[in-house]
Amino acid sequence: MAAVTALRSSCRAAGRLVCIHRVRSCSSIRFIKSKYVCVFDKSALKFSHQQRLFRTSAVSCGQIVQFKLSDIGEGITEVTVKEWYIKEGDSVSQFDSICEVQSDKASVTITSRYDGIIRKLHYNLDEIAYVGKPLVDIEIDASKGVASEEDVVETPPMSHEEHTHQEIKGHKTLATPAVRRLAMENNIKLSEVVGTGKDNRILKEDILNYLAKQTGAILPPSPKPEIIPPLPKSETVPAAPKDKARKVPVPVSRPIVFSGKDKTEPITGFHKAMVKTMSAALKIPHFGYCDEIDLTQLVQLREELKPLAQIRGVKLSFMPFFIKAASLGLLQYPILNASLDESCQNVTYKASHNIGVAMDTEQGLIVPNVKNVQVCSVFEIASELNRLQSLGSAGQLGTNDLTGGTFTLSNIGTIGGTYAKPVILPPEVAIGALGKIQVLPRFNGKGEVFKAQIMNVSWSADHRIIDGATMARFSNLWKSYLENPASMLLDLK
Repeated sequence: MAAVTALRSSCRAAGRLVCIHRVRSCSSIRFIKSKYVCVFDKSALKFSHQQRLFRTSAVSCGQIVQFKLSDIGEGITEVTVKEWYIKEGDSVSQFDSICEVQSDKASVTITSRYDGIIRKLHYNLDEIAYVGKPLVDIEIDASKGVASEEDVVETPPMSHEEHTHQEIKGHKTLATPAVRRLAMENNIKLSEVVGTGKDNRILKEDILNYLAKQTGAILPPSPKPEIIPPLPKSETVPAAPKDKARKVPVPVSRPIVFSGKDKTEPITGFHKAMVKTMSAALKIPHFGYCDEIDLTQLVQLREELKPLAQIRGVKLSFMPFFIKAASLGLLQYPILNASLDESCQNVTYKASHNIGVAMDTEQGLIVPNVKNVQVCSVFEIASELNRLQSLGSAGQLGTNDLTGGTFTLSNIGTIGGTYAKPVILPPEVAIGALGKIQVLPRFNGKGEVFKAQIMNVSWSADHRIIDGATMARFSNLWKSYLENPASMLLDLK
């Protein structure tokens, strides 16, 4: 008791209150065998007692910053927390992944803007997080200062392969976290670098070239994909046999659990987006048009091109041909690549052919789109489809991949079925559903029966601005390109 009394009196004399549980700058507190001594300085507090020995290590308390969920864009106000990459007590650095969230449009990864220690997670998994509300608390080093309030609370949303948008001098700069880190390490302003990637995206090579200009160094040119000429027919890779065993659908084996109780759960993520989109689609007066396509020549062409695409690292399906043929048709019938305003007073003809492809994933129905198909080759479309399918399977598609579509194709035939009644995705005005390819008997011009590769297509269009004749003419042109794929060469840009 005497020691405690002495300590209190000394603290009052020094005009300071020292709390043993939270000492900001204290190297040690010692009790030694001698008479009572109390010493104060900038780094140490020593106290002696006859019998006891007590020591505390130095503790440095930083500033706690509430890291708020930034505006992801597209009018999104809430997201679902799908995965935490950190836990309380973990150390994080700038650009480290904090968590993955899913909106009704896309999955994005939130990254840290600060170096510090995670002190609190404000949400559990599958809970709803709101834009502008705290996501995590991060303890940062107070000696390094704190950024402005805008920097403290706004974290740019990023997906694993998604490119981040950074506001610089009134315009948006596209760059990956790795590129931004490289620019920061070399004290380069991204606004001063000219991007050579898609949509003026800044690549690693752009940063290195910028450095070379500043230092006079000469960098080797970036490697470009080698174009491999087609092999002679005698050397071509043998195609797989066409007569394949018929696939029998196998039911997914899941343990059946009977709880005896009804279950209610909220609609979230992509399912929530589907509710909004399909509710809006009810306002559109649909009309349908169906036809069948003879893909015999296209099947043969694809078999010849598949080995070449595999050598170049791309899986070639029929869809790139369907998409390119649709784009060529849209050049002749631009009303199908348009949108109608809410008041039904104005029609906007879209310059870009951003053709969406419906995909069935574990997260639900998603429709990413291939941008600017009108200027892409069949091989480039196939490469982009491979990327979208890989990200879609992993649930990592970004907002840019899922928005901006102008026309849609749904390949329902990969699951089964021939005809469908597709529903238009507002603000688009047309959509096509593709059935499975079947080997069926048909008659040629001489009346002879032959085996034909037949696919059925079902179109839906907005009858407010598209009439049946326009849809039929577009379908006939699209059909002619696919039945005679060599004819596409005449119109390719």
